[in-house]
This record gives sequence, structure tokens and C-alpha cells, in this order.
Amino acid sequence: QVHVVESGGGLVQAGGSLRLSCAASGRPFSMLNMGWYRQAPGNQRELVAIISNIGITNYADSVKGRFSISRDNAKNTMYLQMNSLIPEDTAVYYCNARLVTAVTSDWGYWGQGTQVTVSS
Repeated sequence: QVHVVESGGGLVQAGGSLRLSCAASGRPFSMLNMGWYRQAPGNQRELVAIISNIGITNYADSVKGRFSISRDNAKNTMYLQMNSLIPEDTAVYYCNARLVTAVTSDWGYWGQGTQVTVSS
């Protein structure tokens, strides 16, 4: 119903930057609440940042001041600018899309994930 594809991961040294992109299709982008999640080996999936269909944002405490989430509705794309990366940021990053009409139990749609690795 909603197809989500993320990209932009890679290998960087601590202190470096990466910009992740997520494209969503199948529904009007303006009707989607979007978010970034990540999962490191042995850890549970955790919220990184979210942005509502009207641009309201929220961040995990661990990334505040370093990461910035944004969206371009004209391009059906969401971004995550990651600065001052640290090894603890190493994880597979997943894009999530949820219809604004979705019930709270509906976790929405997920991309395939993109690997971010930060070396010491």
C-alpha cells in the first residue's frame, strides 16, 4: 500500500556526517507521518526522530543537537542529517511511514534499512 525506500548509509569516522533519504509512494506524502528508527546488533529497535505530516518534529535524547529530520512534500522525501557521529550511532536505520488516519496499533510501513557504521 505504501512503498518506502531509504538510502544514504555508509561508513564514516567518528565526528563525520551522513545524510539519509527516504522516499515514500503509494499514498499522498502529505498524509504520512514519517520517522527514522535504528537497530544495532543485539538491541531493540529504537526511535531516532519523527516528523509529522505538517512538520512537527521530535528526537531521541541521544541524538538531540546532532541529528536533524526534515521533509520535502513536493519530492515525497524525508531526510535525516546526521552530524557529529559517534560509534554508538552504528546501526541499521529504517524509515517508517504511517498514515495520519492509522490506529495507534498500526506500526505502518517500513523500508529495507540502510547500514550506518561509525568507526572510532
